[in-house]
Order: sequence, then C-alpha cells, then structure tokens
Amino acid sequence: QDGQTVQVVASQVRYDGDSTQFQAVNRALMVGDIVRFSGFVGKTNTGEISVFATHRPELLAPCVRPIPLRSGLSDMEKRFRNRHLDLLVNPKAKRVLKMRAQALQYIRRFLDSREFLEAETPVLSPSVGGASARPFITKAMAFDETMLYMRVAPELYLKQLVIGGLDRVYEIGKQFRNEGIDADHNPEFTTCEFYMAFAALEDLMQMTEDLLRGMAETLTGSAAVSLPGDDADSAPINFGPSFRRIDVMQELRKHIPELPQTLNEGSLNELQSILAGRDIPVAHPHTVPRLLDRLIGFYIEPQCVQPTFLYGHPAIMSPLAKCADSEQTVSARFELFVNGKELVNAYEELNDPNQQRVKFQAQAMERDQGDDEVPLPDSAFCDALEAGLPPTAGWGMGVDRVIALLSGVTHLRETIAFPIMRPLAK
Repeated sequence: QDGQTVQVVASQVRYDGDSTQFQAVNRALMVGDIVRFSGFVGKTNTGEISVFATHRPELLAPCVRPIPLRSGLSDMEKRFRNRHLDLLVNPKAKRVLKMRAQALQYIRRFLDSREFLEAETPVLSPSVGGASARPFITKAMAFDETMLYMRVAPELYLKQLVIGGLDRVYEIGKQFRNEGIDADHNPEFTTCEFYMAFAALEDLMQMTEDLLRGMAETLTGSAAVSLPGDDADSAPINFGPSFRRIDVMQELRKHIPELPQTLNEGSLNELQSILAGRDIPVAHPHTVPRLLDRLIGFYIEPQCVQPTFLYGHPAIMSPLAKCADSEQTVSARFELFVNGKELVNAYEELNDPNQQRVKFQAQAMERDQGDDEVPLPDSAFCDALEAGLPPTAGWGMGVDRVIALLSGVTHLRETIAFPIMRPLAK
C-alpha cells in the first residue's frame, strides 16, 4: 500500500481457528488478491519485520485474472493496452507518472509565486487558431450541428484575457492535433502557456532557464540529467549554466551562403531550388515557412543537444509575433531545443490589429497553396486586439516532452497515463 511492502506470516500454529479452516483459506487465496490480515508485529528468524496473522483473513477484492509478477510485462503493445498491469509489475511506469504530477505541481508553484493567474479556456470552439495544426472536428447538436473544433492551442483566448486586464495568466491543459504518432508526438498532449504583460523576450529567456533548472533539481536532485536509451553514454543534459544562443539566420547562412537576404512569400522558388540542390527531402505542400522550418531542422536543430535558444527567425514564420527590426523581417521570437527537440516556443505578441489582419491574410494564401494545417483568419481575435493588448510576451512549453527528458524515457506515451492506441480489428 502507498508503494510500501509488508510481509505477512500466516502459520497454523498462531491461527486462532481450526486447521481445516486455515487450510481452506490458504487454498482460496490467489496471487493478486487484496486481503486484510490482523495479528501482531514481530520479526522472523532472519530479522525481517512482519505481521504475524492470528485471525481469519478478510478478502477485500479478488484477483480473477493472472498478474505477470514473475514473468514481467515488457511488450510495448501489451503494456499500454493493459496499463493497470503495467503499473502493477513495472515500478518505473509508476515512477514516471508520479514525476509527471510533481512536474505539474512545480510549474504551478513557479508561476503562482510570480503572481500569475491560472485560467481555463475553451477546448471546443467554432474557430481554431494559435498554431498551425490539423484540428479534430465535431458537431454541436445544441447549435443545429454547428461545426466545432477541438483546440490546437489556447493562445488567442489567453491573450484576450490579457486585453481584459489580467496581466499575467497561464493555462496547463490538453491540446488536440489530428496528426501522426511517434516518439515525440501524440494527438492528445499537454502544454503550459503563459502570457505576461509588459515583458520582453529577455525576461522569458531568464524565466525559462530558472524554471527548467529548478524543475530538474527538484525532480531529479541535480541540474544535470542523464539521457536515456542509446544516448545513455553521452554527456548529461545540463540545465545549470546559462543556455546557449544561436541566431537562426546567421547560422543558416554559414551553411547556405546563397540564402536570400529577404525571405517572404516570393522566396518559394529560391528555397525549393536550395533544398533540391542539397538533396534535402521535404514533404508537400511547399510553402516558405515549411521550407525554412525544414532547413532549420536539417542544419541547426541537431546541434542543440545541450539547452539552446534559437532566435532571429524570419518574420514570415511567426504570424502572431512582433518583429524585432524596423524592416519587419525578423520576428521577436525564440525556441528552446534540448537533445534536438523543441521544448519551448515564445515571442513578443503582435498587438497591432491591422498588422495581424495582414498576417492572417498571408497565412490564408498558404492555405490556398495546399497547407490545410494553417488556421483560417480569426476576425474576432483581431476585433479584440482593437481594445488594446498591452506589450505582452507569450510562452508555451510541451509538458510531456519535458517529463520524458527528466524521467529518462524515450517515448511520450510513457509519460501519459493512458496513451491513445490504434483500435484493435474486430
């Protein structure tokens, strides 16, 4: 109970009933039964503290299916289709879920101590936005079967709370993206997003370092975290020092001198030629943001084993972010990568409603080019911006990925109590 084990010694010598009853009880109990024993505490001949049963045991819950306590349960398919058995026989599975709870508690304490207000925003909405992703779609019977979307990000609603005067808000919750499943992606996943009025990127970088450093120390006892699996012999991930920083465009130009100086909607053909000339495969549809993201993923992200901030992204990649330069070509944005994976995305929020409408229209052109993950323009959000969004910095972190890293597992489903599985054929 509560993760503790107790040995019970039941012998006929100490039993207060007759021998026939004792033998019948012993034959009736099965491995996995939940039983209440009463007696006295003592030590065995080998010095082990035990409960010496003296009364008839009470069966609280029978176990009528075998539990593989001795043979174990290692097959991944069987483990996650029988999560209750997995937790019973694999102590690490239980430790990961406990660490998940501790991580969520730590994030809340971190933000609450900085006077953030936890909020809840809609999971179902007639519009979708805040990220480029294919949403899950359903219908509302109460609204004449109006089409509703499950959220892909809470961003637009949280920023409306800031417009409404809640200067520091955050939400920890589920997002839903109708995409593939692999070690780093799950259709249902947990994020933490916060929005902080009158803050800038540098403030968020410092908060990111403080949060992850403190979380690693609290959950693992050290700011240095060992890598799991095939990377176990590599140097540990160290959240202790200040994180490395890489200017995205400067780094790309070291590898691609011919990269256009200005990147906009007209750069598509040049980028396609660069990728083709370097034999870098990229899936369709081809849009400028997608091709730039592929180049960053190919040349820069593999360098980011230790915690690394990537900043200076082309403005066309960040339609909800302010620009960091007067020419409106570079976004005020950073991403944090650790062990080659994105953990955090943050930027200074665009708060000009007219500029936001222009950027939404540019995104609509990407939809016309075949990118159905790009959300439709959200006119209601632009209308809300007209009430005045104070200078605000926004931040989002993939909670499941952070827990996987800190707990030493290689697949996101290990961090989820009941990960989604492909339905079995009938």
